[in-house]
Amino acid sequence: MNDSRSIRLHYLFRAAVLAAFALYILHLMQQDALHYYVAPALARWIRLCPVPLGLMALSLVIQALLGRSQVLCNCDHRLPAGFLKSTGLYGLFVLPLLLGFLLPDKALGSIAAAKKGISLSYSAMEPEKAIPSASTGPNKSITRAPTDPDTAVTFETSDPYAKEFAELAKLLYAQPVIPVYPAIYSETFGAIEMFKEQFEGKEIAVSGFVYRDQTGGASGPFAVSRFLVQCCTADATPFGIMVDPQQKLALPADSWVKIQGKLKIVSQGGNNLIEIEASQITPIAQPQTPYIYTSADSVAAWKELQKDAAKAK
Repeated sequence: MNDSRSIRLHYLFRAAVLAAFALYILHLMQQDALHYYVAPALARWIRLCPVPLGLMALSLVIQALLGRSQVLCNCDHRLPAGFLKSTGLYGLFVLPLLLGFLLPDKALGSIAAAKKGISLSYSAMEPEKAIPSASTGPNKSITRAPTDPDTAVTFETSDPYAKEFAELAKLLYAQPVIPVYPAIYSETFGAIEMFKEQFEGKEIAVSGFVYRDQTGGASGPFAVSRFLVQCCTADATPFGIMVDPQQKLALPADSWVKIQGKLKIVSQGGNNLIEIEASQITPIAQPQTPYIYTSADSVAAWKELQKDAAKAK
């Protein structure tokens, strides 16, 4: 059993750690940097955390300063004995806090993408949502009249998990230039990849950061990329679409660009992937929210985004 003085010191230190976590969350909120670490659905709950953390810290301080010695306890768990053990235990909490306060808040980029391994297809990025190939899928019926450009292209599937993509593909195909909205970024490319033969030659506009592997030159092909975040940046998946630039531009890695060009199908490693033959490459500033997230209903989201775009004109 630890003596009451030792218990009081541990209570105070634990209160300081809890208060520091509360202050760090408030710091991220003040700097508008919380989105660098967690998805919006989780961020709304993280914003509430300073309140219970502060109350727990206050409770520990009151117990440490005003609690009677005979009622102080370590709850049947012996406190670490000695300086080294205490430092090792509390260091697990203090070190991340120090890194959080001292390191700059910034979005993940090429270094993280290289370590995680970038995905150049939607199926590889989200295997649980893998979709059959447009040319070989046994559950998909595709009608196309390539010799008659005035004949409408239809997108059909008997796969219940792919019906949303088929519906989204119809809406995308009707656009003279397909806009890739960040709110349905991955779903847009999922629909395009599902019906890539139909979309070959279609014009598209997309933005992201420049990613090149270490063997690529500064002005050659690159991937326009985003990180897909499900919960937090620990599970972030880098996703990119290869770009074949028609103009030679020296674009440094992690610079943000807007790409406009035509979709084409290329063979890479025995797989058919979509690529953008870029006609315009425009450097842009990093958006306020650089990551992308999944949408519960991409078709409904598309319609809302189109309404908002029409109002903005």
